[in-house]
Amino acid sequence: MKFWDASALVPLYVQQSLTARMRKLLRDDSSVVAWWGSPVECVSAFCRLEREGALSNSQVNSAVRSLRSDMGAWHEVQPLSSVRSEAQRLLRVHSLRAADSLQLAAAVVASGGKPYRLGLVCSDERLASAAMREGFEVIA
Repeated sequence: MKFWDASALVPLYVQQSLTARMRKLLRDDSSVVAWWGSPVECVSAFCRLEREGALSNSQVNSAVRSLRSDMGAWHEVQPLSSVRSEAQRLLRVHSLRAADSLQLAAAVVASGGKPYRLGLVCSDERLASAAMREGFEVIA
């Protein structure tokens, strides 16, 4: 079981340079742990790619449908007060954006406060660096 950041989830639904690698990781271990807000971040990324001309409207619609279908099988970390508190601590310690601090906080909470117990799949360098400093094995 691994915690999947939105940066690692997006290539599962739209063709990117990391798509083959992320799909292999998922085939090898299909247990996904994700933050409650990850689907919002994924849809945001799909829409940004559409605005940039990299995706068509039909590709975005297909990606959103697939994402919604898969979410039911995920272990989802809810927006708990413990996640919010941890995210605030992480912002004081690491150079993170708010959403990234919430992602990492959800991973910390999912690990039971023992990051070495849970791999973190991430392709965002800043988040990956903070996660490694927190004790996660980062898989990218």
